[in-house]
Parts: sequence; C-alpha cells; structure tokens
Amino acid sequence: MRLPGTRYQEHGWEQVRKLLGQCSLQALGCVDVARLLDADTDATLVLYVEAVAASLHANAARGAQAGNSYGDTVLELALNLVAELQARPGDWTALCAALGGDHARNPHFWRQPGGEGLLRKKFNDLYAGLRDKVDSEAYQVACGRPCSPNRMYAYRMLDTAYHEIGRLFDGWREHAAQVGAILGRAIQAQPIEARQLRSIADCKAEWVMRWSESQERFGGAPGPLHTRSKRFASLKTGPARVEAMLREIGDYEQLSSNQDRDWLHEAGDVAAWLDDVQRVLDESVQATTPGPDQLLAAREDEFDADGAPDEAQAAPLDALEEARLAAVALRVSLPPGYIQSAACAQDRGSWVARHMADDSLPVRLAVYLRMLGPFDDSYPAAWLDPATGELPTMQQLAVLDDISLPTLRKRRDAAIARLHGSATKEKE
Repeated sequence: MRLPGTRYQEHGWEQVRKLLGQCSLQALGCVDVARLLDADTDATLVLYVEAVAASLHANAARGAQAGNSYGDTVLELALNLVAELQARPGDWTALCAALGGDHARNPHFWRQPGGEGLLRKKFNDLYAGLRDKVDSEAYQVACGRPCSPNRMYAYRMLDTAYHEIGRLFDGWREHAAQVGAILGRAIQAQPIEARQLRSIADCKAEWVMRWSESQERFGGAPGPLHTRSKRFASLKTGPARVEAMLREIGDYEQLSSNQDRDWLHEAGDVAAWLDDVQRVLDESVQATTPGPDQLLAAREDEFDADGAPDEAQAAPLDALEEARLAAVALRVSLPPGYIQSAACAQDRGSWVARHMADDSLPVRLAVYLRMLGPFDDSYPAAWLDPATGELPTMQQLAVLDDISLPTLRKRRDAAIARLHGSATKEKE
C-alpha cells in the first residue's frame, strides 16, 4: 500500500519487522532483559539503541534488499525507526512497563520455553505502533490534513481486505458461497466483478463490509469491522468513509506508479528532459520569441501603460463570479483578487504556456511548482502568495481548481508528460 509521505506501509515492512526482531534479540544478549525492568528507562534506552544499531549494521547484507518503492533499503528503514524510538522515549517506557507486568506474573518469562518468541513479539508490537506514528505524521505533512496512527492502521486494514477479496474473487469456484455473501447474490458463474476488480480503487465499501461480516462464518473468526474492538468504530457505520479511503489509496498508487517507469529516481532521464526543454527555449530566442528570462513573465503587449491588463485580453467578470472567486481565494488565505491577477499575469506567448493552453491556471502553476520550485526570479509577483513570497502550495492550488489533491497531481503530471513529449518530437 502506498500513501503520500509514508515509507513503512509497503511489502518491505515484513522484512523490516523481521530484521528488527532478530537484531533486538541479539541486542538483548548485550543488554540483559532484567535491566529493562529498572526504573531508569532513559539509561536502558541508550544501551538498547547502541546495541541494536550495532546488530543492524552487522546484519547489513540481510537488510540490503528494497524496503519500499521509493528506494529505501530494509536496513535504512530499520535504522530510521530505531532513531525514531530514541526520539520518542515514551514508547520505550511503555515497552519496559509491559515487560515488567509480564515478569510480575511470570518471573523471567524470556528464559522459559517459548519465551524468546514472546519477547520478539513485544518488540514487533513496539515497532508496529511506532511505524504508524511515524507514517501518520509524514502523511499529515505531505497532505496537510490530520491523520492519526489509528487511521493509518485503518488504511492498512482496508488494503488487506481488498487483497483478500481479490483472492476470493480469483478463486470464486472454491469460494462461491463467500463470494456470493460479499456480492449479495448467489454465484453460479464467474462474477463480472472479478474481472472489474483491477485495483483497490475498484473495490466497493459494501464488499468490504460484507467480507468482514462473512469472516466469522467462513474464516472462523470475526472480521475486523465486526469485532468488539472500537478501533474501527467510525468505519462500521460509515461506508462513505470507507469508499473515500479506498479511492485515496487507489488514486495515489496510480499517481506514484509512473506507468511502471521509475523516471523520478533516474537523474539521467530527468537531466535529458530538462536539456530538451532548455534546447527548445534556446531555439525560441533565435526565432525572436520569448526566451528563458521571459518564460514565466507576462507579455508586455497584454498590458497598458499603467501595467493593467488590456481590456481586449481580459474579459470582465460579473459581480457574482468575482465574489465566488474571492471566496475561493480567501479559503486558502490568498488575496480576494488573486485568481484574476494571476490569470492576467500568464505568459501566453511562451513555448511552455502554449503547450499548456488547455490547462487551468492552478494546473499550470502546479507544473511550475514542480519544475522550478516554489520561488523563481521569473515568476510574476501576481503568482506569489504574499504571506510566503512563493507559489501557492499544492493544497491551495487544488482548492483554487475545485478538485482533490490527487486529481491535481494527476493533471499536473499529465501536463508535464505532454511537455516532455512535445520537446522530444521537436528534437527529432
């Protein structure tokens, strides 16, 4: 599962978890478990972190495989999580308290048969909780909206449910009764839903609800939405919320897949793309069209002597539309006239602008934000957020365009792809 900002939610987590469990047991060979029961948890945390970090480096070969789709190895993810543990001593204190409770009920349980497995589980639970805290905070930074560790856990539960439903659909002959329970009808032939379920975005909330409900009958234990736990209480009665979370996972996975081309991580391809754009801009200078220094500036012939947009170029807006645009701008803390001013400052004569003529203003600004960054000397002042002196954020631009953030990213990437394609054709 992929979500914005997260690093620990993909398939590589299992290897990270196993490596941390193994190295924690090795570290406890250097740090006696009994010492973790001492009152001075700060001191034991330092001892544990030093020992487990040394053990992780000693097992570097095992941690060399990819831990996620962003280029982080299993070892890097494990070391980062250990560093997070040191920065969050409360989690360590809770672990030591849990060990103390088990020790009080069953003295030195870790020395008894099966005790090593129980000890490993304690550390697995510690890092699983820490993983969701780290990823939920990273998600909030990336998306600008709240996300608790429990919500991150819910995302993963839904992803697991989708894969389980897909497995049942693929084996519909062997699981016809449960597939029928999920779809709400008797199954006598391959259901069309089995062919339509191509990604988690195609999964429906009612399927997840019915799958969870059917688990006790077909799996022997209640499904995650039908246990007594209150962890998923908000989802049990909120199919619309479930639907939105499924769509979000699917949309981001599609956006981050790059059509199976990992070009974002290949500097050579990126450099070649920028070289193509620069070449086209250089040729525009020779053709007496606006050059690089005018790429993002407004054309002088669109403005009168006072710097105002020419009336022939800027059609007047009615009062209601102006009020609506002002309200939209205020929602994202921009000046009331931002949209109109920024639109008038577009460089309609540049090569880049001509190839994005059919894109909305927020999409164009999102392209510049991605290509040149939040600030560049060539940006017109009307494009900048007065509060920051930079282009509006992706979240602000999404609101301005009245679309979701994933949709804005999708349109931005499509515009960049068109520019790339046009530059390649002209090069040929």
